[in-house]
Amino acid sequence: MHYLIDFLELNDIKKTEIFEQLKCSEEEAEILRFFTKSHVKGTEENSVYLALTELYSEKNYEYIEKLPLVKNLLDLGWIAQSSFLQIKVGEVSNLDLIHASVALSSSFEKLLEVGTLEMALPDATAYSDHLEYLKDQFLRIDIYQKISLARHNQSTNSFNVTRLQNRLTLLENRICERLKATDGEVSAQTLFGEHELNDKEQVIFLALLKEEYSGELESLREMNTLINLISENDYEKIKNRSLLEDGSTLIEKEIIDYDEMLTAFGGVTRSFYITEEFLQNIMHPNKTKKTKRIKIDTLVKEQDIFELIMPKTDMDDVILNPKTKEILDTLLKQMDKEVIKRLKEWGIRDKKSGLAARIIFYGPPGTGKTMTSLSLAKSLKRKVLNFDCSKILSMYVGESEKNVRRIFDTYKEISKKTRTEPILLLNEADQFLSSRTTGPGGGADKMHNQMQNIFLEQIEKFEGILIATTNLLETIDPAFSRRFNYKIEFAKPNYKQRVLLWGKMLPKVAPYEKDFDINVLAKHDLSGGQIEVVIKNTALSVAVKEHPVFRLEDFKTSINRELTGAFGESKIMGFSV
Repeated sequence: MHYLIDFLELNDIKKTEIFEQLKCSEEEAEILRFFTKSHVKGTEENSVYLALTELYSEKNYEYIEKLPLVKNLLDLGWIAQSSFLQIKVGEVSNLDLIHASVALSSSFEKLLEVGTLEMALPDATAYSDHLEYLKDQFLRIDIYQKISLARHNQSTNSFNVTRLQNRLTLLENRICERLKATDGEVSAQTLFGEHELNDKEQVIFLALLKEEYSGELESLREMNTLINLISENDYEKIKNRSLLEDGSTLIEKEIIDYDEMLTAFGGVTRSFYITEEFLQNIMHPNKTKKTKRIKIDTLVKEQDIFELIMPKTDMDDVILNPKTKEILDTLLKQMDKEVIKRLKEWGIRDKKSGLAARIIFYGPPGTGKTMTSLSLAKSLKRKVLNFDCSKILSMYVGESEKNVRRIFDTYKEISKKTRTEPILLLNEADQFLSSRTTGPGGGADKMHNQMQNIFLEQIEKFEGILIATTNLLETIDPAFSRRFNYKIEFAKPNYKQRVLLWGKMLPKVAPYEKDFDINVLAKHDLSGGQIEVVIKNTALSVAVKEHPVFRLEDFKTSINRELTGAFGESKIMGFSV
């Protein structure tokens, strides 16, 4: 307690060993000494009013003039409010302090005890293992958190921020020196180099890694918390959001991923985590990999069954009947990780099983079945393996039964080798799902029934998310209907939805005639697919004109052709969008 006694006993306070570190005036240091003497005598809290009236005269309210001195000590972080009703440091006025009680801060108590707030770091020796390295890095993240709290919550002044930044610089220099002295590879540093992660991306990764090791309340996983950690001001907050958005290096390379959760106010927040592969590589760097992960696009190129689709649209891009949208929103909530966790705890779901659902989207062509499938996949952060079921007979004449099994076997093989769980999309699955033939029939009927029996068997055993699209639910064999968890109807859009579709699909930069009215176009009973066809056909006819301007008459011509077809018969046409 040498520094404490020195601070209390030395007459000239400027000559005490800790005075230079206080960064305050001599008079402020005397007030701090008064609080310290009271503290060592057993008084935990001090009334600012009583302290100042004891040190200064009440005549002419001299003590009130000294309130700014106490305020500065509070801003410097040497004392802290201890009254029941606390006010943020940056918002405390001088007059507020008259009614406040204060106590010595933990930082000042440490200064009194050890004589310095600077970090005492041992010599920069080589890292003996990755855990020793991570210990230093996690201490670094702790300092980042303190700086973030001080900077963004106004809990301290610029002096304390500077002090923390000096500590951070000292530690970062030491980490660099220890890495230079280390002969072997350090797994995290290897990852940073291989993927060319910049300093801020490294801090994000290390912050998430610290959460994995601590197993606490996930205080660092939320998007805004991570952004605050690496941002000095509001401009940097906006700029640094790109580091955690889709398309960023960390997300694109699947180093980290996120869950989206609804907030109490109806918004959506993202909670980030390190993906399993990278997490295991860091936490167990010397463990031999049992299998090598292969990129899914590489495997898909080697086979002739599936088309790999990387979803670009999300559920906000899809215009659907409100009831259909409500069912899909419920479906997404039921696939939330927390919901799945509860079901496993209750024994409803197998603890080893992953996300699983078998879904039928049914409705007329052009009503958004395929686009919704892809948008749902993007919401679940899944890729899509698409199979066009209409090709099964033409592609594999005489081997249809064999190749139905091949569809599912290939899906399992791709999932296993890539260690991913893509969504299996079976487009135009009518012939798979239609009622089986009964009674005597020819070879074609027997082959069709056999193919459907195999398909039924594979559906029963399927683990993962499967979406089948079909035009008519009425023709589906009851045996198939029972195997699907969700059957969701896609009706043709009503007038209100058609207005939205026209507004979304019409070109934004094209010239339009005066008084052009989308509401007139929306009166025609078209599906989303048909609207897109009409817009493309109209654009072609307008583009060749000497004065290319979109007119309602041009659209009406294309609409009539779309509705009547080449032979004058009404038709329902389009494609799934």
